[in-house]
Amino acid sequence: MYAGLVSEQTTPSNKTRTGWKLLLVLPYLGLCFPQVYARATPELFGFPFFYWYQFAWVILTAGMLGLVYKKVKY
Repeated sequence: MYAGLVSEQTTPSNKTRTGWKLLLVLPYLGLCFPQVYARATPELFGFPFFYWYQFAWVILTAGMLGLVYKKVKY
C-alpha cells in the first residue's frame, strides 16, 4: 500500500545496515578478555572494578542494541 511512497534513496542499503550491526561486536570484545578487567581497582561507590565494568557494559549494550535496532529498522 505504501510501497510507492518509499524511494530507494530513503531506505538504508544493506551495506549501511551491516555497518550498524558491527557495532554489536564491541560488547563481545569488551568482555571477552577477563584478564584485562579482573582487578579490584579502581573502585566505584565501593564496588571493585571487575563488577562495575561488567555492569557498565550491560547498560552500554542495551543502548547500542536500541540504536542499532532503530537504524536497521527504519
